[in-house]
Amino acid sequence: MLAAILESGEPERLYTGLSLLVSAASDGEPVLALATFGALRPLLDPELAEHARVTARHVVEDEREAFSRTLAALRDTAFELCRIWACAAALEAVGAEADERLEGVISTPRFLREVAGARLVVV
Repeated sequence: MLAAILESGEPERLYTGLSLLVSAASDGEPVLALATFGALRPLLDPELAEHARVTARHVVEDEREAFSRTLAALRDTAFELCRIWACAAALEAVGAEADERLEGVISTPRFLREVAGARLVVV
């Protein structure tokens, strides 16, 4: 099992984390993730592709459109293939609301207990 804590909202780091999740899940591995402070809003953002196109600092201009479309597709695929929770503290702190694509809301300690023994990555 792969467990991930998604913290960064930077488009490039979020892309990396989601790519990791989707790749593992596509290979049949169970994947669980916790979206925390930085990553929570972008994951729930209906305009993720547009916002990423504008804010992806490390992506050259000619590649921003493809990058941002792929990021949004990775996010959508991750919601289909993986179990993703919102961090309870982050949800409250950033003023976001739970989304039906999420498994629910969970505390970080509880998430860590749920994924005990899994390979854990933080992005």
